[in-house]
Amino acid sequence: MRAKKSPKGSPSLISPTGVIKLMTHAMMGAALGLTFTLALILVNPAAAELLNDGGRAAAFVFVATMVTTFAIGASLTGVVFILNEDKNS
Repeated sequence: MRAKKSPKGSPSLISPTGVIKLMTHAMMGAALGLTFTLALILVNPAAAELLNDGGRAAAFVFVATMVTTFAIGASLTGVVFILNEDKNS
């Protein structure tokens, strides 16, 4: 079944459904970033040692940076997917 086109030819990125799709991509990216960060800390002893020496603030900044980077990347990829889906339908 084909998806309905947006009214007046506007892209679905601006619609409530598009915003929900974009937020879903951002949340998936954040979860993936958190998982990757945990795996990096567990697998790489040098990273764990640096975070141990840096204290709690260094660990928070490292995790926040990784999660934000992955979330932004997934959001940008989500924009491309949503716009491409609009173009194809």
